[in-house]
Amino acid sequence: MNWDVIFSVSLESLIGLSTIVYALAAIGLNVHFGYTGLLNFGQSAFLGVAAYGMAITVTTFGQPFWLGILVGLGGVVVLALLLGIPTLRLRADYLAIVTIAAAEIVRLLFRSVTLSEWTGGSDGLQQFSQSFYDMNPYSSPIETTLISFSTRELWVLTVGWVLVAIALLIVWLLMRSPWGRVIKAIREDEDAVRSLGKNVFSYKIQALILGGVLGSLGGFVFALGLAAIQPDTYGTEFTFYMYTIVILGGAARVFGPVVGSMIFWFLLTFINALLPSLISVGAIPSSIMTTNQAGAVGYILVGIGLMLLLIFRPQGIFGDKKEVMLDAR
Repeated sequence: MNWDVIFSVSLESLIGLSTIVYALAAIGLNVHFGYTGLLNFGQSAFLGVAAYGMAITVTTFGQPFWLGILVGLGGVVVLALLLGIPTLRLRADYLAIVTIAAAEIVRLLFRSVTLSEWTGGSDGLQQFSQSFYDMNPYSSPIETTLISFSTRELWVLTVGWVLVAIALLIVWLLMRSPWGRVIKAIREDEDAVRSLGKNVFSYKIQALILGGVLGSLGGFVFALGLAAIQPDTYGTEFTFYMYTIVILGGAARVFGPVVGSMIFWFLLTFINALLPSLISVGAIPSSIMTTNQAGAVGYILVGIGLMLLLIFRPQGIFGDKKEVMLDAR
């Protein structure tokens, strides 16, 4: 077996585009779920709105790249208000129902034929990232024995990890402030917080907006890294992966989403590279598994591992069990 290739793709995934995107998205979800106790099952909608806001502004209307970023962030804030105002005064499970439905509505709107003139329909949009790559300071790629990245990839990874660091710093500072202490108290018992004269609804709206904006940074990075967007990318499974990553790293832990994303993508990439190699050398008989089945089996094995983690350590690797025991009233 070619172990060099297996470890190479696995190590690249450790710091690669998917790890960055899901880390940013999970940081935002951690504000919702881990710190505030909001059951948001539509985080992918925030990423999709941000990415499409940027792409439509640049590609469809021919406006500057930075204006597209502002439009995307503005769309995220509006979406958070539309989701939060009708539901955050009610039980937590209402938000779960609304957000998972909203994520599907947003995805179907982006791929609809009626709006295809602006959104590109099911084909999505391209040609919006050139201004971003024009700022690329790298002139030569990185090529070592185990990893290699082109100049474009280096630029995306640099911007992505800087955004991850900024997002982590924002969360770390806020959760140690009086605002953060109120947010965590709402997760534990919002009735007690309300009895102290705090406007619980206002704090929840603020947390929903903050988590949406932080998570939407992943939408920008994903779109720019691929230099294209397509609506089906932002399906509900996107959000389920984020929850997996948050729980894996540890809910309500600042570095939990980043560690969880790195572990998740490293393991998934390693298994998906290892299984076809084992089949090709005959270590796994083709009567048991073929190379076409290896990808699905890889997800099954990772899923089994996550199930065992939730059974024996539901708080995740670095988490505390009480952080995932929510009062969903």
